[in-house]
Amino acid sequence: MFVLSNFLVAVAQVLDYALWAYSWILLGRVIVSWFNADYQNPIVRFLYTATEPVLAPVRQRLPLLAGGLDLSPFVVWFAVLFLQRFLVRSLYELALALR
Repeated sequence: MFVLSNFLVAVAQVLDYALWAYSWILLGRVIVSWFNADYQNPIVRFLYTATEPVLAPVRQRLPLLAGGLDLSPFVVWFAVLFLQRFLVRSLYELALALR
């Protein structure tokens, strides 16, 4: 049981770090979108490449607000927060219960 418990803790930590990093990448994407950043810049390209596969389906389902305000980054950010608070904590608690 200790092996499964340690495995779940490791999965929870890696998932938590990945979601934390993705939330910062998402924030970078939002900041870059406020300015007319050059898409030829490798950092800008990385931000768009890393976030567009997640943002595009959300954007298709959400209407644009007045003035063309895109709410998809905020919806994805809230989903990331939910996964961190619910899924990661549930994995930690499951690992604790298995000990």
